[in-house]
Amino acid sequence: METENNSKFPKLVIIGGGFGGIELAKHLDDKPVDIIMLDKHNYHTFQPLLYQVATGGLEADSIAFPLRKIFEGQKNFRFRIAEVTKIRPGDNSIDTTIGEIKYDYLVIATGSTTNFFGNKQIEHFSMPMKSIPEALNLRSMILQNLEEAILQNGKEAREPYMNFVVVGAGPTGVELSGAIAELRNHILHKDYPELNKDEMKVYLVEGLPKVLQVMSEQASSKSTEFLKEIGVEVLTNVTVKDYDGKEIKLGDGKSIKTHNVIWSAGVMGQVIDGLPKEGIVKGNRIQTDEINRVNGQTNIFAIGDVAAIITPDTPKGHPGVAQVAIQQGTHLAKNLIKIIDGQPAEPFKYNDKGSLATIGRNKAVADIGKIRFQGFFAWLVWMFVHLISLAGFRNRVVVFINWIGSYFSYNGGTRLIIRKFIREEIVATEHLPKAND
Repeated sequence: METENNSKFPKLVIIGGGFGGIELAKHLDDKPVDIIMLDKHNYHTFQPLLYQVATGGLEADSIAFPLRKIFEGQKNFRFRIAEVTKIRPGDNSIDTTIGEIKYDYLVIATGSTTNFFGNKQIEHFSMPMKSIPEALNLRSMILQNLEEAILQNGKEAREPYMNFVVVGAGPTGVELSGAIAELRNHILHKDYPELNKDEMKVYLVEGLPKVLQVMSEQASSKSTEFLKEIGVEVLTNVTVKDYDGKEIKLGDGKSIKTHNVIWSAGVMGQVIDGLPKEGIVKGNRIQTDEINRVNGQTNIFAIGDVAAIITPDTPKGHPGVAQVAIQQGTHLAKNLIKIIDGQPAEPFKYNDKGSLATIGRNKAVADIGKIRFQGFFAWLVWMFVHLISLAGFRNRVVVFINWIGSYFSYNGGTRLIIRKFIREEIVATEHLPKAND
């Protein structure tokens, strides 16, 4: 069991060191509460730049920052590496890989993971990108397949290694497909002079009528135009039927031979066992009231991607973006102190600060309030916002230097295969359950 620290203050356990958990803990500095944060990693990941790690533009340690260093000097804070296996609301305790931990207040800030919608075969053969290990696996897969392409005789033999299919045209899919296209346009002939860049194809597949569905019509149409300019084949209103590691079959009857399918078509909350099933809503999210308290509970809260405040104004909950988690963490810190002091809590109100997405060099789209703009200035704004949002001065400097070097040299990044990615083969794949089984 986690050692008690004999504090006279209420014990707050935060599960997850993402944007929401960090903001919550930071805003409780010097407050009458004893905080313990649990995460399976000892670092915070800046997820918006994962795609640059996956395509070799940045190293992983540029977008990761030690959680203990973030809270250096905060006397009411402790951190433990642990995975939570079960919540026991009746006992005010949680089961973890380091033993049972008691709490007075519990905050679930576990974030989201990739949603494959029940298709186990696609889950096995395609690549997600929600964590640093997954981004490193994706980088290895991309580079290994380009290395394999060199060894093949003839265009047809090279085709599966040089076709890249990104499924899901949200911000992640748009940015990733754009980055792969930029790699082809500016890097391929330098690193792999034996390969013809015209043979490398990048596809972006989206089941909805347009890319960047969550952004304005102007941002969507302009991003589609930018993607096509850099050579991405955009396929909208097209679903994925199946993928066996060699060929992806699409709903319009088309099939593409490829060993490179990256799945960014959906996310779902990472819910821990122990909460009532009826409180879990669409997207595997925990339904909460307007102060982020889990329905039916008095001292358990959920924030960020894993939480859903369902109201007439937000029938589907808030969007799964960093700003929601940050604002909910900040707001909940204030409410917890009010609750401890016996004062009424205030409902959460989301302040939408806008959306940004980059498509490649000098190309981005921005929706900020009622202002819509695209192109080079939007790209500069995107760079500035992401730089100042990174944790740690060193990371900001390293990323900025990498970006400047890449911009002027057209050849930034290291593109190292640090660890070889090997996908285990599935025996008798025809027996794997599909989404509608």
